[in-house]
Amino acid sequence: MTMDDSYDAASIQVLEGLEAVRKRPGMYLGDPHDGSALHHCIWEVVDNSVDEHLAGHNNVVEVSLNPGGSLSVRDYGRGIPVDLHEEFGISAAEVIMTKLHAGGKFDNSSYKVSGGLHGVGVSAVNAVSEWMEVTIHRDGTIYRQRFEAGVRVTELETIGTCEDTGTTISFKPDTSIFTNITEFDFDQIDTRLKETSFLNAGLKIIISDDRGEDQHVSEHHYEGGLAEFVRQINSRRVPMHEDVIIIQGEKEIEKGPVTVELALQWSDAFSESILCYTNIIRNKDGGTHMSGLRGALTSSVNGYAKKNKLLKGDPLSGDDVREGLAAVVSLKHPDPSFSSQTKDKLVSSEVMGIVQTVVYEKLNEFFEENPSVAKMIVNKALLASKAREAARKARDLTRRKGVLEGGGLPGKLADCQSKDPKECEIYLVEGDSAGGSAKTGRDRRTQAILPLRGKILNVERQMHNIAKVFQNNEIQTMVRAFGAGVGNNSEEEGSFDTSKLRYHRLIIMTDADVDGAHIRTLMLTFLWRFMRPAITEGHVFIAQPPLYQVSKGKMSRYAFSDEERDEFIEDLKGDNPNAKIGVQRYKGLGEMNPEQLWETTMDPETRTMLRVTVKEAEETDRMFETLMGEDVPERRAFIERYAKEVTNLDI
Repeated sequence: MTMDDSYDAASIQVLEGLEAVRKRPGMYLGDPHDGSALHHCIWEVVDNSVDEHLAGHNNVVEVSLNPGGSLSVRDYGRGIPVDLHEEFGISAAEVIMTKLHAGGKFDNSSYKVSGGLHGVGVSAVNAVSEWMEVTIHRDGTIYRQRFEAGVRVTELETIGTCEDTGTTISFKPDTSIFTNITEFDFDQIDTRLKETSFLNAGLKIIISDDRGEDQHVSEHHYEGGLAEFVRQINSRRVPMHEDVIIIQGEKEIEKGPVTVELALQWSDAFSESILCYTNIIRNKDGGTHMSGLRGALTSSVNGYAKKNKLLKGDPLSGDDVREGLAAVVSLKHPDPSFSSQTKDKLVSSEVMGIVQTVVYEKLNEFFEENPSVAKMIVNKALLASKAREAARKARDLTRRKGVLEGGGLPGKLADCQSKDPKECEIYLVEGDSAGGSAKTGRDRRTQAILPLRGKILNVERQMHNIAKVFQNNEIQTMVRAFGAGVGNNSEEEGSFDTSKLRYHRLIIMTDADVDGAHIRTLMLTFLWRFMRPAITEGHVFIAQPPLYQVSKGKMSRYAFSDEERDEFIEDLKGDNPNAKIGVQRYKGLGEMNPEQLWETTMDPETRTMLRVTVKEAEETDRMFETLMGEDVPERRAFIERYAKEVTNLDI
């Protein structure tokens, strides 16, 4: 037996302390490669400051993005304890910074409610940081301690005196752990901390970006709380009722009280926007509080509609009831359980019943006291039901005619030979000319080509007439080719199902010009509105054809940016600054012959592709509404706001 084949006691590794976090950061903080874990480090540190606010000891949090890639979080709470911890023989501050599952939030004596309950938050951040410094103002004294890669490099030192209290934590992420995205995104931080301020009426959060020549400061301070939050969500929509509905309730459990606070308002939108939080922590995947809310909404609206004889026939579905709803549900729980350390989903089983009971009772009371608003909400749901039924009939009709799945593959599709979806990919190509080159140059075994003629329908402007969407020829062609259905309602038969995809990579390949960008955006809009799981589960890609061919004699290179073009030109000139270097700008895919298209854009060994990902579904929804919807002033305002940040303008 070789050494590689041996498996005995010596093969078993024990990762001590923070070493486990450095070895497997994804278990504690999320993906270290796509930016999610990088930014989750901030949330872990900020959440501790917010916990001090929840405990009644802090009203200001200051976040600073520093030159050199570090970040600082300052609060004015009680300050981390600095006295000796008897068990470990070191200060309580060092225990918190270096020991997993250590903190003051396990027994509810220091904090009644808290987002950080696992005790791995700041210590996990310390582990994945090149360095971290903690400065504590407490009992008139200033203390400081420094760590590197989670290891203490200085003792807890006294460095001065003070008249205030609080904690400052500064850290620089270790770029040997975080790859691809290693810089903090100000807009992402600003959005998250704005939500945090909304959820904590009276808490002021100041974010300053000091990395450039000009300091950028953003301040959030909202006395209106959840109601103001919902109004902000609906700021681009037309509310159906002026006042935001506020629901509050409390239920006692063994560990203490569970408090439910909810704000909701219906608008003329065609999608729902529901944000869920537990102890101020965003649960982007929802959980038991989301389930309780949905159940209560469906039961309450249907109950009122039947009682007042507004409903004839089948009950309204949950999707009908929630169409156009903006809601924020904030749960305070003494001992919540989450699906993972990143707290993306709440799994405390008792919460569903608590939320459902509170919302059902309070919403029924509101409907009885505000019948005009209740009728508007019911009528909105009835219209949604009729539109959904019309869309279903249109989809069923086209399916019976063989237009959608089950009716055979479209004639223009050049399918691949393999029948294994995991190794198959389909190129959605702009135009017949480029489609012809792609068909000739492709790997016929695994690559399918679907040419699309012209610009597909802008589905964002047809959400009120979904039947028209299913009648569009190019959309019908894509649905048939993919073979996975259409529609985001997982409860409805025939909706999009990634397990049925004929190709695991859907690759959008358009010209590198304005029209190509527009067609790509139209395709993404359709996929987001009617095949969302394809995006959220990572099946959608964007091909990156070259912008230039740079040549000298028989030598040629392909450049994918202006910078790369200039670099190649200088390289080919060599010692002869006067050499005639040929530069061809590719405005369309059709300008490349099949060999060039394969070599630059389709060869899996050499190509570059961008995977389409989603960080925040609600922000993505609002972006599609702004860019592709009917609100022209809103779109103009967006363009004017971000015009200076444009890096690739094709006029």
